[in-house]
Amino acid sequence: MEELVLGVDLGTSAVKVSAVSRKGKIVAQRSFDYPLSQPKPGFSEQNPEDWVNGTTVAIVELILKDGIDVEAIKGISYSGQMHGLVLLDQNKQVLRPAILWNDTRTSQQTQEIADKMGDEFINITRNKALEGFTLPKILWVKENEPNIFAAAQTFVTPKDYLRYRMTGKLAMEISDAAGTVMLDVAKGDWSTEIQASFDLPASFFPPIIQGVESAGYISESYSLFSGLNTNTQVFGGAADNAAGAIGSAILKPNMVWSSIGTSGVVLKYEDNAEVDYHGKIHFFNHAIPNKYYSMGVTLAAGHSLNWFKNRFAPEEDFNDLVASAKKSTVGANGLLFTPYIVGERTPYADGDIRGSWLGIDSMHQRYDFVRSVLEGIIFSFKDIFEIYEAAGTHFDTVIASGGGAKSALWLQIQADIFNKKVIVLENEQGPGMGAAILAAVGLGWFESVEQAAEQFASFGQVYEPNAENVAKYAQIYPIYKQIYQQTSDISHQLLAYRREN
Repeated sequence: MEELVLGVDLGTSAVKVSAVSRKGKIVAQRSFDYPLSQPKPGFSEQNPEDWVNGTTVAIVELILKDGIDVEAIKGISYSGQMHGLVLLDQNKQVLRPAILWNDTRTSQQTQEIADKMGDEFINITRNKALEGFTLPKILWVKENEPNIFAAAQTFVTPKDYLRYRMTGKLAMEISDAAGTVMLDVAKGDWSTEIQASFDLPASFFPPIIQGVESAGYISESYSLFSGLNTNTQVFGGAADNAAGAIGSAILKPNMVWSSIGTSGVVLKYEDNAEVDYHGKIHFFNHAIPNKYYSMGVTLAAGHSLNWFKNRFAPEEDFNDLVASAKKSTVGANGLLFTPYIVGERTPYADGDIRGSWLGIDSMHQRYDFVRSVLEGIIFSFKDIFEIYEAAGTHFDTVIASGGGAKSALWLQIQADIFNKKVIVLENEQGPGMGAAILAAVGLGWFESVEQAAEQFASFGQVYEPNAENVAKYAQIYPIYKQIYQQTSDISHQLLAYRREN
């Protein structure tokens, strides 16, 4: 009987459960979609019960439809959407729908945090308080739903709630705890200063566990519900970006991860907490014990390209549309695009900035616009690279995943704009594979996360920078950098007009 682990990837729109062997082979995989609720503008919520039901359906299908032997499943771990707030009462019952990472109702609360704690907050959490994080959500409930807050005895993030329902034991894994911006990142424990500043009792905060630490076993009640065995061990898991970095083998300081999904992430492994980015990019505890990672986010990376296709080429094959950019030139024949179509996070924490094209000429063809979108997204990543370089951190290898890793042209654009070698993963599974690796290490199959990642992840083609293209992009990028400052006031005025009219 081949022993297996389950990697549970709890996303915003679906959960995906992968059964993975000791050799890192995905034996079977099942997913289940669930709805997103947006009851008011800026609100984004989900019913936590949907996560439990969806995960259970996926596991039952693995057992019944794929023939996975429950005796073979030795361990389970998780990757989870970050920052979501699940409030629980004294009986650990959910008090209200979970408020998700992409909920933007908390602008007032983020300002309250900045006004009350200033730089001290950044020094403790290593992050600025943004609308997506968990602390502003807690303060919003406290101020706007006082009866619910009065009944709340504790809170967790999404994947930690799912794990509680599967084990009966409540805890928060450290990389998700860091994403709440209530953790003292250097100490790896809840901040007493933040608790005191916002009148949150220590009893409100769940115990913290490590990503490879045992969180218990499948409970008898969940065993009856799912068919899993009660001797199946469950491990802490990781926040989705930490899990994705592990699954993509971003485990050395000389490597960064370039991930293009709906949003875009540039993530760097950090060996210690000594480097200080002064809140300009996110800095979190890793799911790997005593390690860290930093990251910057482009809010509309792949979303910009999807938006362009849906508006201007709805009937065209996606790959053909991207490939058409080959007909253009480096710099898209003098056309520049900024991907701020839903606001921006890094390096501009600006929810009201909007995108633009500059340099439009009557000679431009649609393929120039396509190329400008591809380049604009990578220029926005280059903005994040510059923060790293300004802080004195160096790296020479970029591991590409997501939509940006599916086009040879786009991969070469990355290599040329970054002036770094870009490598593709042969078996891209990202967060789910990272969760499986954490379970495998927790079970003792491997001595370390690094050793497991070497077994589970394999690298593919390498794209080297083209010196001629690097020189051209070095001329274009300084022009791109000017666009935000030159257009932000006009962009804000136009958005205000839209809202008023």
